[in-house]
Amino acid sequence: MKKILILLFLFVYVNAQEIDKSYQEAQALEVNGNYKEAMLLYKKIADKERNINRIYIDEDKKKEVKAIATTLNTIEDKETVETIEQILSSNFNLYPYRENYLLPFSYDTEKREGRNQVETKFQLSVKKPISHNLFGFNETVNLAYTHTSWWQLYDESSPFRETNYKPEIFVTVPYGKSNKTSLKGFKFGLLHESNGQKEPESRSWNRLYVESYFQVGNLFAIPRIWYRLPEKEKDDDNPDIEDYMGYGDLTLVYPYKKNTFKLLLRNNLKFNDKNKGFAEFDWTFPFFNSKNTFGYIQLSSGYGDSLIDYDKEVNRISFGISLSR
Repeated sequence: MKKILILLFLFVYVNAQEIDKSYQEAQALEVNGNYKEAMLLYKKIADKERNINRIYIDEDKKKEVKAIATTLNTIEDKETVETIEQILSSNFNLYPYRENYLLPFSYDTEKREGRNQVETKFQLSVKKPISHNLFGFNETVNLAYTHTSWWQLYDESSPFRETNYKPEIFVTVPYGKSNKTSLKGFKFGLLHESNGQKEPESRSWNRLYVESYFQVGNLFAIPRIWYRLPEKEKDDDNPDIEDYMGYGDLTLVYPYKKNTFKLLLRNNLKFNDKNKGFAEFDWTFPFFNSKNTFGYIQLSSGYGDSLIDYDKEVNRISFGISLSR
């Protein structure tokens, strides 16, 4: 069963890489103000998806869709035909969002009751663009979902110790003068995060956030601030979470040749004995010269490693593979 789950993870996401690369190129063109080139590339992506019926589809499924299509009565309306193709192929138009990774070895430096120090961590993250330039700002509205799990794979019963669920909706807006300044764009979002457990292990919070994108040479800086939406006292599982998670974070990304280095920093900005922070360093590199699978090393230290441990200091080293970055 463990092998099947791992193989399923690999199968689902490895097929998205080629289109995702084109999509990222189009987004980069859009952020830099090259809207005409971006739209042409978006059109090529759409045409390619239409030609292969869907993003994540194997040859057997294509044959199945084609076989079913030949049994239908002739329909001359082009838009109706496209709608039927989408229904037959179950086209979701999903793209990778955050990193999608499988880290078979994740080591907590401190021994904790009820869990092994070595476990498996994995993350699945996808997004779906739902509109573009609806309000005339060249903005893109997206739905997204990120699923992060800590799996006690090496325990006898292999339970999932903790899973954090993050559905969100966000809007990206390119900065109109981005080709003249280091500021490239903005992102506004509503994010829910919870761990789906019952009391007393239940954890959840909702945030409105805004982040911006800056580029200085090869270095990208992404500051983000958030506002936690208030909850009724009786419904609040973690009223002090901001004391540990703070009110924002800063992400630094530095691509170098075929490597990507990323540093996430977070602090509650209390400059006394109540100061709490978190740092996470990620390094991705080509996995045996693969163009769409990457070696992944992750080092993290501080508060907020997961929702269940938001108020505990956790130091962790993990490594495995990533299918997007």
